[in-house]
Amino acid sequence: MAPQASAGRRFRAYTSKHLDELTARAGFGEEERLAIRAVATVLPFRVNSYVIDELIDWDAAPDDPIYRLTFPQADMLPEADVARIADLLRKDAPRQEINRVASEVRARLNPHPAGQLQLNLPKMDNEPMPGVQHKYPETVLFFPKQGQTCHSYCTYCFRWAQFVGEPDLKMASDEIDRLVAYLRQHPEVTGVLLTGGDPMIMGEAVLRRYIEPLLEVETLESIRIGTKALAYWPQRFVTDPDADDTLRLFEQVVNSGKNLAFMAHFSHPRELEPDIVREAVRRIRDTGAVIRTQAPLIRTINDSSETWATMWRTQVRLGMIPYYMFVERDTGPQDYFAVPLAQAYEIFRKAYNSVSGLARTVRGPSMSATPGKVCVDGITEINGEKVFMLHFIQARNPELVNRPFFAKYDEKAVWLFDLKPALGATRFPYEEEAPSEPGALVDTPHP
Repeated sequence: MAPQASAGRRFRAYTSKHLDELTARAGFGEEERLAIRAVATVLPFRVNSYVIDELIDWDAAPDDPIYRLTFPQADMLPEADVARIADLLRKDAPRQEINRVASEVRARLNPHPAGQLQLNLPKMDNEPMPGVQHKYPETVLFFPKQGQTCHSYCTYCFRWAQFVGEPDLKMASDEIDRLVAYLRQHPEVTGVLLTGGDPMIMGEAVLRRYIEPLLEVETLESIRIGTKALAYWPQRFVTDPDADDTLRLFEQVVNSGKNLAFMAHFSHPRELEPDIVREAVRRIRDTGAVIRTQAPLIRTINDSSETWATMWRTQVRLGMIPYYMFVERDTGPQDYFAVPLAQAYEIFRKAYNSVSGLARTVRGPSMSATPGKVCVDGITEINGEKVFMLHFIQARNPELVNRPFFAKYDEKAVWLFDLKPALGATRFPYEEEAPSEPGALVDTPHP
């Protein structure tokens, strides 16, 4: 393996077959590397030359935050599961047997959180629409078939099930005409989010096939692209062969009268440091597109207020708009990466307090849970009871949006469903009726 300088050069990916050599570079011994390989049979691993050469500080690995962001760690999964798979690898067991055990472990990791397959899957003419999600009335998510991979994978990714090679776990569609027909039947939908994976893994010609038909839907006001490309492969917008053509496509969207928003995923300030990132941001903004930034709060990677404040200030300086601090979702190795809600709120509050009003566009800490996006607004005491103050930023039931509610304070809670109603209430507002269709209210009782 011969890593190459990446800026301006051809993309090169490293996968699990390179993992042993790369983790040796991080200083791990043979048994530790075996345990890491065991984790990588369950959760996906992919990194590229730009991340390897430009972002990771190998002198600080394995504690370097970008290393931890992209490389599996041996203790991300239950010890017994890791030991079982490591033993199979040590014995050079048949791949079929290793895959069977890995699938068993994946099934216990809640691969599709927030009811996305049961509650979010829309129908047209009584037929389900795979690769489409319609959770909130005004927004539809679309998973373009050729965009269901990434330039590199994040270890905490809540979409990890897209990348493990199990067709039953993957969401994808190439039926853009059917999506357009659905949008015309549902004029309440004003925005489409292309997601994955990462739509920017697609070349311009393929991306155009998905975007151009959307420009003909009059009721559509905005097109969003969820992407990590600015952090993991900014060459996509600067030096790739079709970079200029891609930017012309962005201009076409803006000139059509629709808003084009990049939902850019930055997890750590170091991802913003290379000059090529700044050039990529400038070029995208010059097309008229808006770049909004978001990421989850992750233990051992960005769990400090100074890290977030630095990110937000840098993003504002570059012309981007801080948008969300998320809470790590209840899927995959959540227990390994999750930050308790009480601590998350304090990190957000201290970071928010130390930036100017231009960066206070950010919202959080926010949980994208089954009933909607729930924000932790504060911790206070009411009538002698310590409580979390919460509200819905977005909800299946629009009547819940911006409606405050309260939960008993729990210093160990890491997710909405760890909480219990406060102030004498027996149910949360979202537990009042059962779901019936995408966008309907969901009944998910607290523990």
